[in-house]
Amino acid sequence: MRYLPLSDADRREMLARIGVDRIDDLFAAVPKDKLLSSPPDLPRRKGELEVERILSRMAARNVAASSVPFFCGAGAYKHHVPASVDHLIQRSEFLTSYTPYQPEIAQGTLQYLFEFQTQVANLTAMEVANASMYDGSTGTAEAVLMAHRVTRRRKAVLSGGLHPHYAEVVKTVSRMAGDEVAALPPDVPAAEDLLSAIDETVSCVVVQTPDVFGNLRDLAPIAEKAHRHGALLIAVFTEAVSLGLVRPPGEMGADIAVGEGQSIGNALSFGGPYVGLFATRQKFIRQMPGRLCGETVDADGRRGYVLTLSAREQHIRRDKATSNICTNSGLCCLAFTIHMTLLGEAGLKRLARINHANAVTLAQMLSGVPGVEVLNETFFNEFTVRLKRPAAEVVERLAERGVLAGVPVSRLLPGAGLDDLLLVASTEVNTAEDRAAFVTHLTEVLR
Repeated sequence: MRYLPLSDADRREMLARIGVDRIDDLFAAVPKDKLLSSPPDLPRRKGELEVERILSRMAARNVAASSVPFFCGAGAYKHHVPASVDHLIQRSEFLTSYTPYQPEIAQGTLQYLFEFQTQVANLTAMEVANASMYDGSTGTAEAVLMAHRVTRRRKAVLSGGLHPHYAEVVKTVSRMAGDEVAALPPDVPAAEDLLSAIDETVSCVVVQTPDVFGNLRDLAPIAEKAHRHGALLIAVFTEAVSLGLVRPPGEMGADIAVGEGQSIGNALSFGGPYVGLFATRQKFIRQMPGRLCGETVDADGRRGYVLTLSAREQHIRRDKATSNICTNSGLCCLAFTIHMTLLGEAGLKRLARINHANAVTLAQMLSGVPGVEVLNETFFNEFTVRLKRPAAEVVERLAERGVLAGVPVSRLLPGAGLDDLLLVASTEVNTAEDRAAFVTHLTEVLR
């Protein structure tokens, strides 16, 4: 009763007031195949000390990414985060627990958000950027909704190279909004005919580069065809470091650039929290979700920062809101901004070159292993290999040997018939010894 003070009578009264017969009726909108048929197989109650011991034993089974040769990517990447980043994000000028509505007491927070926006706009070669989204996948869904508002159309075309998780988020949001999604099948060789899918009914085309299979894509022809038919091009990226080397979305004609910023300043953290990057053209600024920090001057002419635009639904706009984003990934933004500032333009380019060189070296080494075929002609720091055995099985065998070899495509696309494909990423943290261990153990496992 300490934590569940309601009685059965209390619950019956609340359900009657709401107008439903049972608690399960409150979850009617959840698809039936997503609901558990019975409670999870967990003890009904345990003391705090017992829970701590159980969870500690479970945590001890995890293998930290920094403790073994690590080649996993697929949207979350192991990069070096300088200790100075963790130190600086804790400074009182920046660290805050809430949204900076009162600019007179939140200048530090507003300034770094302003700098963050500037960095994202420069990275993507776009004109404006917002003060972050939750992550890359939800940011992509918001970009699609924005394209619908701009074009007044309700159909999105998704490339087969888009990360499956991003595609699923777009489909979920679109289904709830009653919008149409045309998703092309998985496109391992980047040979799909996206141009033929664009017509006057399409609001946007969503294309990822580097795509989920590691292929680099030229977005310019897609942008040209989309614009000719009144549609927008949404360029997606999951590896922000790639923007230090590859051609940015804005230079290829993208109308919205959106992606994941975890690679810069943020650890893997077992999947989150991460930070979504979102940039667009100046002419679309009023339809951009999230919030925008601006620079101004106070009554004495001194430089200051304020929230200039905010699309949040709790504000006075309410039914005219462009988004239901209720906050941003502020601390992750701060880590991103500090790391990017420490790197600078030259440092980011050098980091990107190291990533690419490490991946090229690994790909060359793997191509010499019997039973391994590297499928990519071009890539940044991630590529796809075909194995002579199911990739998930090989990954498990290598994990037993202390090598985390990558992400099986079957984990992202179950039932797609791509069980022999493995996504491999190599960043600046991988050493020559890591690569040698990967190749040696893979050769033995595939014998």
